[in-house]
Amino acid sequence: MGAHWRETNVSRVVYPHERMAAGAHDRIAVRRRDDGWLEERWADPETRVLVVSGTRVQPVDGSIPWVSPQEAPEGLRVLLGEQDDRAWFAVISGPEVAQAAKDEWFPLRGLLPHLADQELAGAPLVFHALGLAEWLYVTRYCPRCAGHLEPRASGHELVCADCGRSQFPRTDPAVIMVVASGEPGSEEERCLLGRQAIWPEGRFSTLAGFCEPGETLEDAVRREVLEETGVVVGDVEYFGNQPWPLPASLMLGFVGRAISEEINVDQDEIDDARWFTRADMKAEAEAGTLVLPGGVSISRSLVEHWYGGPLPGQW
Repeated sequence: MGAHWRETNVSRVVYPHERMAAGAHDRIAVRRRDDGWLEERWADPETRVLVVSGTRVQPVDGSIPWVSPQEAPEGLRVLLGEQDDRAWFAVISGPEVAQAAKDEWFPLRGLLPHLADQELAGAPLVFHALGLAEWLYVTRYCPRCAGHLEPRASGHELVCADCGRSQFPRTDPAVIMVVASGEPGSEEERCLLGRQAIWPEGRFSTLAGFCEPGETLEDAVRREVLEETGVVVGDVEYFGNQPWPLPASLMLGFVGRAISEEINVDQDEIDDARWFTRADMKAEAEAGTLVLPGGVSISRSLVEHWYGGPLPGQW
């Protein structure tokens, strides 16, 4: 069914995770040091600003609030870019406001339902703002001399006041994969999903892990699957990617073909792992005994790519 669904759709399938990257803004990095231009756009009442306290945002009436510069508090002005003939900024202040009213301010993971309510409009801008906020929050001292760091380039660079060394935001590559076994597209083909012990009963997801130094992405897929489930993977095919600044990752999706099927979970990161046919997956998802990842995650996209269409239920 999966192969048939993919082949007979004339238009390209838009996977769930791709909706989060739709309408990405122009980051206009060349303007980050242009003080005159920055002041001009800041004075424009059409400019929009996201207020961030530490690494948290306060939703208003179930949506992400963008205010005018005149309504924004004091803080570090971060240029996000241009979109819809407007400039977009974030103002990042210390965490004190969010800490004083923690139930009202949310980190990025807690904001995802609010992004979904808005049809994910503005998600790339929010990801950009909170990804930088996370980096600024944890990068307090120069790693070379432990000196004081000062922001430059509209918050996209930190320069040590003592030794002059520059620091830039880092993104950690992480692989996430659906692993299949059997003849592709056949009724007997199965995919491998795992679960953590802390998850509610019935929740399963794709396997994932970070790429290690000196390792290719394909080898990271093979190593993580083997370490977590004991299953050996051969061919690995790239699927897509999704920014995941929680706090600083890029999820790189793959489809792996298993060359062994015996499962031996590590009982550390993974508590259980199972092979699912498409019939199994459909029946259990409809019954609610199998709960799959959320609709905006690349994990969901990988599962539905293998399955061949949308599935009911999600975290």
